[in-house]
Amino acid sequence: MADFYKSELLIAGVETKAQGGEYFDVLAPATEQVIGKAARAGAADVDLAVAAARKGFASWSAMAPKEREAILLRAAEIIASTGEQRYLDLLMDESGSVVNKARYEIHYTVDLLRTAAGEVRRLYGDTFPNDNPARISMVFREPLGVVGIVSPYNAPLALLAKMTAFPLAAGNSVVIKPSEETPLIAVAFAKLLVEAGVPADAVNVLTGFGQECGAPLVTHPDVDAIALTGSTATGQAIGASAMQQMKRVQLELGGKSALVVLKDFDPVEAANIAVQGMFNHAGQICMANSRIVVEAPVYDAFCAAMKTACENLKIGEQRDTESVYGPLINRRAVEKVEGHLQDALDRGASLLTGGKVKNGLVFEPTVLLEPPRDSTAWRDESFGPMTSIVKAADFDEAIVLANDSDYGLSAGVLTHNIQLGFKAAKAIRSGAVHIGMHAFQSNAMAPVGGLGLSGMGRSGGHYSTEEFTELKWISVELGQ
Repeated sequence: MADFYKSELLIAGVETKAQGGEYFDVLAPATEQVIGKAARAGAADVDLAVAAARKGFASWSAMAPKEREAILLRAAEIIASTGEQRYLDLLMDESGSVVNKARYEIHYTVDLLRTAAGEVRRLYGDTFPNDNPARISMVFREPLGVVGIVSPYNAPLALLAKMTAFPLAAGNSVVIKPSEETPLIAVAFAKLLVEAGVPADAVNVLTGFGQECGAPLVTHPDVDAIALTGSTATGQAIGASAMQQMKRVQLELGGKSALVVLKDFDPVEAANIAVQGMFNHAGQICMANSRIVVEAPVYDAFCAAMKTACENLKIGEQRDTESVYGPLINRRAVEKVEGHLQDALDRGASLLTGGKVKNGLVFEPTVLLEPPRDSTAWRDESFGPMTSIVKAADFDEAIVLANDSDYGLSAGVLTHNIQLGFKAAKAIRSGAVHIGMHAFQSNAMAPVGGLGLSGMGRSGGHYSTEEFTELKWISVELGQ
């Protein structure tokens, strides 16, 4: 752990003190101790950052595609060669990541930037026929302008890179408001983009709190779109506020993802897959399979294997490459998991394993059996290392249980029967369904997003660049 971090705002490429002159503490989840301070932005700082971004939009959007492509590729290569040196300690210190998860974020960020660079050349337009043969109709795809980005704490480098790189690839400028839990890495990443050649005023960072700088960013008249990855409650508030001014919004929100285990799949193998899909980064993953539906013939064997797999997990040691996860982000996160757990137990669920805080903010891998269908453990996102197992009498009931959610982000179906796998994938209401895999899958080109309380819009590949462009119809009369 570094001795101490300190971070200012980044406005027009310059490290800038907040107008109010205040800072807030940054805590390490591993110790709950202060490891740094970040500038505390307010509405006046939002005005400065947005004004810079508006200026940066003019220069960045006017660049030739080959120039934007080269800059994003340069950013990818800088991270590929220096990423661990720049980010490894910071990811572990600030977000509580274990070393393998931190390395994954760094490598995935390289992939995201390279993918975004490729999308610069895929901003396709269109033509369509007219009844008047002397008229030509064309459709152009143009950047929106200034995109406000509200990024989360659970993958503070990789998700920020995803949320930033694709709007930039489409020609937009950005103002980033990272989670107050992980402000330091956002400033570090933005500085790297400027180092790679993005115009200094096209990438700006405001560190601080939602009501003080996030809300003014969302409602600022010179911000054209908002992208949020975060909780459903935050997304509902931001989406409603942004839509009052008819801003474009892309919301990747919470999940209560189902993993369906059908009777033909080996229950021990299924349990190992379920553990991988649930306990990465202590379950602080929106696609984690926090609801597991198991067909009756393999239910008992699966539960036994799940208990063994969970109790064999190594947790808590951040720098140990065999450690699966470390601490939750803060004390409130621990209390939320504890509350969901107790609610389910009080109402008749049973505890298969786990249920306790091991030390500090490290919560044991926890598995509930048969929670009531209206319990918070079944219906709400716990965002911690706790999942629930329920029994399904047959395939049809398994699909009903998988769909028993107001969320619809991702799902997994474990079967070797490809017909049943596809039948399940078509029937499950979710933005993604993975056959033979758990629900937590990542691909830089995939359209990640969900249904219902899981948000609106899609992120990844050309789906992202299309979210942050506008279509313009231009026609030409040739007959006169």
